[in-house]
Amino acid sequence: MSRPRAVIVVTGSELVRGERTDLNGPFLARECLSLGLEPARIEIVGDSAEELAGALEGGLAADLLVTSGGLGPTHDDRTVEVLARILDRPLGVDPALEEEIGTLSRTFAARMGRPYADFEAGVRKQASLPAGARSLGLAGTAPALLLEQEETVIVVLPGPPRELQHLWPRALETDALRALLARATPPGRRVLRFFGASESAVARALDEAGGDGDGVEATICARDFEIHVDLVLDPAAERRADELERALAERLEPYLFARGEQAVEELVLELCRARGLTLATAESCTGGMVAARLTDVPGSSDVFLGGLVAYADGVKRKELGVPVEVLERHGAVSAETAAEMSRGARSRLGADVAVSVTGVAGPDGGSAEKPVGLVYLHAAGPDGERSVDFNLRGDRETIRRRATVSALHLVRRLLTQNGHSPV
Repeated sequence: MSRPRAVIVVTGSELVRGERTDLNGPFLARECLSLGLEPARIEIVGDSAEELAGALEGGLAADLLVTSGGLGPTHDDRTVEVLARILDRPLGVDPALEEEIGTLSRTFAARMGRPYADFEAGVRKQASLPAGARSLGLAGTAPALLLEQEETVIVVLPGPPRELQHLWPRALETDALRALLARATPPGRRVLRFFGASESAVARALDEAGGDGDGVEATICARDFEIHVDLVLDPAAERRADELERALAERLEPYLFARGEQAVEELVLELCRARGLTLATAESCTGGMVAARLTDVPGSSDVFLGGLVAYADGVKRKELGVPVEVLERHGAVSAETAAEMSRGARSRLGADVAVSVTGVAGPDGGSAEKPVGLVYLHAAGPDGERSVDFNLRGDRETIRRRATVSALHLVRRLLTQNGHSPV
């Protein structure tokens, strides 16, 4: 089934230089797909007028062109002026928009103790629109805009993710977008999440199940020991999707931990909540990343009591009660220390369940006996204890991130008594 195409152009030199990560492109792509549009591509360009013009011209071949960024008051915010040039439309100041932005800027100028004249040129710049454009409102002082060019709808959004996400729904309320979406049929979607299976094993299972096609598109994505399989399907392909989902679940049953978008930290909290259990963490090499994943979930405070980042041996001894003889005999990076850390967190924080992480994240600190990437995990709870250790390849960030995910899955396995190894 052919869907209307969407192209997303994200601008910002800080993005192409690697100084910041683009969040807007993925957000807009997910939104477009959920609405029945085909996100053809995400293009990230710097603030160069030539690069931006090339990307925008290419996007005009799509049914929907969405831009992000380049709407500020400074010289390198060029999206509107470049768009006006390639569309061959004159720029003109919108008086109502100028007044709206000016009111905000006057308030800011007064707060900063600066004259409004310092902001006036930037206000006029942000209030200058290509002929035929309409403002969708402000987030900060940057307006979102909507234009139509022949068969293409153009939505111009600000770069800060919160501002973009605030203004995007207003674009969806316009007649132009509604008319486009009337030609689109939102696809169905199934998500299966596996932990511990290799990407090749999942690909083989998919192939043995007949592969995608017949209205079902399958995507396999590896994320830190987790493998996510997305099935995007046309409305008439429900039966084929059922068959494929069932076949994958049967072939990979020991590794399947979720159907849908629910993350492992949410599952862990739900498992604890269902049994009235509280949870704590004790972390060394991950530096609080396990606790951060848990507290990212709204409402986690009814389960998660807290965590201890015990980086130094002295803190492990004093705060977690790890015996001196364990540290001296086995070292801070050991199964024995990991076990004492989780038991100590249960005792010191009064939690029903605790999980610990200790390892060598690198890039330094490794040895022949305990190389960079060696990590020990231990989970303890009312149903007993479970532990795992592994050697990870990768840089410091990768090792810490994978150790964090594995710690959460170890708790999940403890609570569900699924003994399958995560690696």
